[in-house]
This record gives sequence, structure tokens and C-alpha cells, in this order.
Amino acid sequence: MATRRSIFSLSAVAFTLMAASLCSAASEKAFIRKTVSSHNIVIFSKSYCPYCRRAKAVFKELKQVPYVIELDERDDGGNIQDALGEIVGRRTVPQVFINGKHIGGSDDTVEAYENGQLAKLLGIAATHKDDL
Repeated sequence: MATRRSIFSLSAVAFTLMAASLCSAASEKAFIRKTVSSHNIVIFSKSYCPYCRRAKAVFKELKQVPYVIELDERDDGGNIQDALGEIVGRRTVPQVFINGKHIGGSDDTVEAYENGQLAKLLGIAATHKDDL
């Protein structure tokens, strides 16, 4: 009888943890969607990442101020990064969004800058493209 109770208790705990995890993932996805829809430029970043710095430099060059979420400075950063992976198919950072549209990572952002697509998406005049 004690074994059945133990198994039942373990099953209940596992179910509770699984349900909590699913709720957490849903809330991170909701956070991402809300953030992306609330700001013209969003970068999911890590403060120490050279690729993230490169993507942020593009917007500095364009004199645009992105809304940056530094995942390494948040307690839920790992969960947000997992949710980003589910939404866009990549867990890597940076992940850049413009006007709700996923642009991609650092290389994608630099390429869009260099070919003028970024300025077009932002509705601004293309500027001289320094070597980033």
C-alpha cells in the first residue's frame, strides 16, 4: 500500500511540474509576443555576446534605439531563450524583430543593413554603411 501511495505521489508531483513548465513556457511566449508587438525594434540579446553588440551597432549607426532584452541579466532569461527557440526556430542570440517581423540574428541584421532592407523596414533613408 505504501508503494502505491509513493508512486501516486511521485506521479502527482511529476504532473504538477510538467503543468507548471507548460504554463511557464506559455507565459514566456506571451512576453515575447507582447514585447515584439509593443516596440518598433526589439533585440533579444546577451550583454557579453559579440554578435549581439554587432547587431546593436547597426541600429546605433542608423540612429535608431532598439528595445533590448538582455537575457543574461534576467532570472527568466533561459526560459525566454527557450521560448524564442520555439517561436523562431533558433535559440541563438541576438534575435532581432522590426515592426513585429523577425529579421534574424546578427548576420541577417547586418546583411539587411548593408542591402538597404533594414532602412526600408524602418521607413528611414539609407545611410553610409561603415564596416561593422
